[in-house]
Amino acid sequence: MAEQNRDRKRAAMQEQNRDHQRAAMQEQNRDRDKSGGVGPLAYLITFRTYGTWLHGDERGSVDRDHNVPGTPLLDPDPQREREERGRSRQAAVAFDERCRQTVQRTILDVCEHRGWSVHELNVRSNHVHIVVSAAEPPEQVMRSLKSSTTRRLKESGLIPAGVKPWSRHGSTGYLWKPHQIEAACRYVLDGQGPDL
Repeated sequence: MAEQNRDRKRAAMQEQNRDHQRAAMQEQNRDRDKSGGVGPLAYLITFRTYGTWLHGDERGSVDRDHNVPGTPLLDPDPQREREERGRSRQAAVAFDERCRQTVQRTILDVCEHRGWSVHELNVRSNHVHIVVSAAEPPEQVMRSLKSSTTRRLKESGLIPAGVKPWSRHGSTGYLWKPHQIEAACRYVLDGQGPDL
């Protein structure tokens, strides 16, 4: 009985998530239509280091069933956070100054090599924010940046060979208008707390 209720609840949440995804897609299509059918001007991409923001965290979180832009985060759940930490395959990763510098230099090198324009970049101890213009989809940009920085960190001996520095996926926001790029750049530069 409890399992049936849980399955019904999960199915209802998945349907609600699909509704939110359809609404978000319609909003993106409206923005694209207003921009003359041209793709986004830039992306705001964020990715975190491994184990530094688990499901259940007091800041809220996003999981596979709750991942639509503009919808509420999951509520804090200390039990779920403990379970997530218990399933972690390694310790959380936090970057020191050398790691942050290596990640930043690598991201700038990759973007230059691929012809991507970096509007703003902020490498923190536990996450990266970048506002970037690229012809490729943001997921491809993020994968390229994560794989290149991982390789460089390992080649430099800054993380051991078996360590996974990044969490799965990240956040990819589409910026259709110049004022959205300006706002994203301000957030990346000024909205992250004190300099490290």
